[in-house]
Amino acid sequence: MKYKEIYEESIEQPEKFWKKQADAIDWYNKPKEILSKDKNGYPLWYQDGELNICYLTLDKHVEDGYGDQVAFIYDSPVTQTIKKYTFSEVKTEVAKLAGGMQSLGMKKGDTAIIYMPMIPQTAFAMLACARIGVIHSVVFGGFAPHELAIRIDDCKPRVIITASSGIEVDRLIAYKPLVDEAITLASHRPKKVIVLNRKLGARVPFKKYDIDYDALVYGSEEAPCVPVNSNHPLYILYTSGTTGKPKG
Repeated sequence: MKYKEIYEESIEQPEKFWKKQADAIDWYNKPKEILSKDKNGYPLWYQDGELNICYLTLDKHVEDGYGDQVAFIYDSPVTQTIKKYTFSEVKTEVAKLAGGMQSLGMKKGDTAIIYMPMIPQTAFAMLACARIGVIHSVVFGGFAPHELAIRIDDCKPRVIITASSGIEVDRLIAYKPLVDEAITLASHRPKKVIVLNRKLGARVPFKKYDIDYDALVYGSEEAPCVPVNSNHPLYILYTSGTTGKPKG
């Protein structure tokens, strides 16, 4: 089929078109109902289907024999670092982090905030959340404590995943003190803060609620993927808040 034909089918026969797309991926429970409506008349896609996006992103490729293929390239001109990760390596890291999160009491439907620099562990954290059905919210690293506190109070994370610091061009930004201040300002109190110590500057003072990222991953078993309903939230994205309270 050519693009125009594919497009026309998606408009004129949406259920037929999207059934084909559903047939192209793996499900725990393949949906029988492609398009329906909720009580308010809002469209629902695949409402009786169950899947897991982390499985489709990682495990499926490993199972299909692509485990040794490069899945992720980290190329940082700031730290002059280039590192490549295979699908198997990413799956192991993600599954162990997910297992560690479960050991902290995280379960399907809980929320986590990810407040990190542009490093591989940020993507690993997102995938680890998705693996166990935890809804993540990525907050721009370096946001002021007040702005972070607003998002903490809104999405009420059980856990915050952060790093000791980030780098902007030639400037080191200490993330952990910003997180600590945000928690002080917020009404909601996360149970734990998972901290990746990047060892780039001064020693990071740990609080009672802190958990070392590397120790958590090292000491945890790999968690299997948790099936979630196809309409289960994956993440919360906020507006900037420049014209009012940020909306999730």
